[in-house]
Amino acid sequence: MVQPSRDDMSRRQPSGWLRAAFLSSALSGAAGRNGYYLAAAWILAARGFGSAGVAAFLVIASVAEVVSSPVAGMMADRFERRRLNAAAELARSVVVFATGWAMLQLDALFTLCVSAALFSVCDRVALTANQSMIPATGRGRDPVTWNSTVVLTMQFGNLLAALSAGFLLGWHSPVGPFAVFGACFLLSGGLLLPLRLPPALRDDGSVGTTECPIHPGFPHLIAVYALFYASALLISVLASNYVFTERKGSAADFGRLEAAWSAGSLLGATALIAIQALMRAEARHVLILGLAALMFMSLPFLAATWTTVVFSSLGFLYNLGRVSVEVTFQSRVAADCLGRAKGLMHAVAVLLSLIVFGVVAAVGDRAFPSTIFLSFGGVLLVAIFALVVLGRSQQKGTS
Repeated sequence: MVQPSRDDMSRRQPSGWLRAAFLSSALSGAAGRNGYYLAAAWILAARGFGSAGVAAFLVIASVAEVVSSPVAGMMADRFERRRLNAAAELARSVVVFATGWAMLQLDALFTLCVSAALFSVCDRVALTANQSMIPATGRGRDPVTWNSTVVLTMQFGNLLAALSAGFLLGWHSPVGPFAVFGACFLLSGGLLLPLRLPPALRDDGSVGTTECPIHPGFPHLIAVYALFYASALLISVLASNYVFTERKGSAADFGRLEAAWSAGSLLGATALIAIQALMRAEARHVLILGLAALMFMSLPFLAATWTTVVFSSLGFLYNLGRVSVEVTFQSRVAADCLGRAKGLMHAVAVLLSLIVFGVVAAVGDRAFPSTIFLSFGGVLLVAIFALVVLGRSQQKGTS
């Protein structure tokens, strides 16, 4: 058997420069994305639209994601992912710049809801293409370490957006914050355009299979991903109103709470490296979800100081679970099916989030945000019980 030479191996693996540019693009894109949602949520809360307004904004964004996720997945498996990612980043920047300008002329809720629909389509294409490139750009490195590095980098971007939110959102005009976050997308796309992936790493979908084999554990993985996703987006819906109405806080207080979430997420992004060998992926996912449920249920009973600790812990658990799901996902799905599988998984997650948003919008301001957090924690516990029961039934059926 002929062994590949060292030169052949090096040509099949991405260079350090390519990895650095990919990570820099991911950081800038994450900062812009988190900043966009933080700005929209705070503006809606500060202008009196409350949790119902934020929920309506995110429902529209979620509907657009459900529709576009399968299409984005097929595009990521069909076209060269680097170019697709760069084009979507540039499209995101155009939408965000236009949103800041339109806010000066039109009603805030109407403007942001239209913006959410357009932004979400571009966002889904960008993220699907970007995440589908992770295995290729990390080829030759440990999957857990590389995925943790990518998520950690993106979380630094989220943290930068959260830390700057208190200052940027204090401006009298919405043009400033949206201009800054739109520039982040321009930088992200610009970093991707000059990159040249080696032929073996292009993943342009031209050799993709028409059908994707389904791993037996894939439905469980979809359910876990959906619960993590809904947890994070519930915080996006309620965090601004939680600070503004229930805690009587300011934009700076909101920025500090988001920064606490992001700081916890930084630690969570790397924690899997230390604990991955301690238990199976399925058991690990159930444990993380259970701890998150308890954190949600504790919020109504805590003083403001401890709230920061809880949000930091929730950020830690979310990113720990996210990295674990991504690593498990990549090990169970073929490389040329990553886009379509991710599109399906994300569509299910957003559908669950739509149900959560619908409940929040129906409740409106008749319940405190902390009460909704408490109820969601109870729902998580019920879902965990169902996952455990179904998992054991599946094991008995295959034994």
